[in-house]
Amino acid sequence: MKERPILFSAPMVRAILEGKKTQTRRAVKPRKDVVFGCLMQPHELAGEVNSGIFENCPYGQPGDRLWVRENFQPLFADGIENHWETDWKTGKGYSISYPATDGVQEFFNLDDELSSSCKPSIHMPRWASRISLEITGVRVERLADLSKDDAMSEGIVIQTDGGFGLADSTHYNFCDPTDSFASLWESINGAGSWEANPWVWVVEFRMLP
Repeated sequence: MKERPILFSAPMVRAILEGKKTQTRRAVKPRKDVVFGCLMQPHELAGEVNSGIFENCPYGQPGDRLWVRENFQPLFADGIENHWETDWKTGKGYSISYPATDGVQEFFNLDDELSSSCKPSIHMPRWASRISLEITGVRVERLADLSKDDAMSEGIVIQTDGGFGLADSTHYNFCDPTDSFASLWESINGAGSWEANPWVWVVEFRMLP
């Protein structure tokens, strides 16, 4: 079993915590073949992965684990007032607040200065992560092959009026959850990224207790 980090935005973190997100899609990048030195294209990787060879997936294979990186705010733990009482490598002396669910906390030290500011997810150390996932499935497919059930597994939920979107009502679509996910995908990957219909890794997971 291997363990790897993976980045998620605040809405996706909330969806995972609420049990509404059990899949993630990430664009497949060409990989240099270690034997022949040639560049394997996404469709070639798709053939390998979907025939049972999962080693090409940069996120792991079934049974491996992912730890979630999200925006975070390291704060002094109770009784800690100065940085020399802390150890960033181990997390000693720190208490972590998570903006996705806690908002931004304003805590002050004795010098009346903010004890810490929010940090981007890419800088989150392992000890600060609160969410661990177990990979239950890996496949490669075209982005537009996403089904309605898949879209719901990506965190899209039914709205009060019967439409679809994220829990915060963003990326709303009246009748089709796949269109809601398409809007979400483009907000992350840029205009035209859905229409490009790239090959994507589909990683299925369950949240560990």
